[in-house]
Amino acid sequence: MADETDAYTAALIELHAPLERQGPGDVAHARRILEALAPRLPAVPRVADLGCGAGAGALLLAGFFGCTIRAVDASAAFVERLKARARAAGLDRLVDATVEDMGRLAWPAASLDLLWSEAAAYCLGFEQALALWHPLLVPGGFAVVSELSWFSESPPAPARDVWKAAYPAMGSEPENRERAVRAGYSVFRTERLSSEAWWTSYYGPLRARLDALRDRNDPAMRHVVRETEQEIALFERFHAHYGYTFYVLERV
Repeated sequence: MADETDAYTAALIELHAPLERQGPGDVAHARRILEALAPRLPAVPRVADLGCGAGAGALLLAGFFGCTIRAVDASAAFVERLKARARAAGLDRLVDATVEDMGRLAWPAASLDLLWSEAAAYCLGFEQALALWHPLLVPGGFAVVSELSWFSESPPAPARDVWKAAYPAMGSEPENRERAVRAGYSVFRTERLSSEAWWTSYYGPLRARLDALRDRNDPAMRHVVRETEQEIALFERFHAHYGYTFYVLERV
């Protein structure tokens, strides 16, 4: 969300900022991935969370590894929310949160052992994001990137048409594995986020937030509320055909 002066973007940020998560994800799901990766990482890994939002991932990473997590997001509101949450959790000394463009990071090459990014790579395009982030990882380092993915080869027309307009580059899981390989990674594992986790951790709280904002006399907010309600309704109908997949990738 690069331009916070835009009314639509400002409304999106206002909708999401108080939430624990700004996109689909789940603590238990993420922890299972980290437990599988931990034996393959240094004892004190260099870790970054890109597109961190208000910090659900960064706080989990800081608590899990007990080391400094670099967290970046283009939204100053989200970064400030993360800093406040880190202080409240006693993790502020471990969370280095800054407002930056995750597509233009001037960080040294091979400066990360683990790169984490949940529900954010689509802003750059999945393959483009992986290619841009590849030099940041040490050879043998890992990227864990969740991406909206088709689960079926022939999704129903209503879902296909909506996402073709909203995210034309959205690919199937096999297509995304191929994109990862082209970007310089091997695929260590993939794990789908369950539809139940979407509801419990994201859409449930988001729906309650929509209820609080639905009657606002603000054209941009009304647009955002209506669009988000349509997104939720689409997922209710067609969650068997698409969702978020976590791609656990090793830098070649």
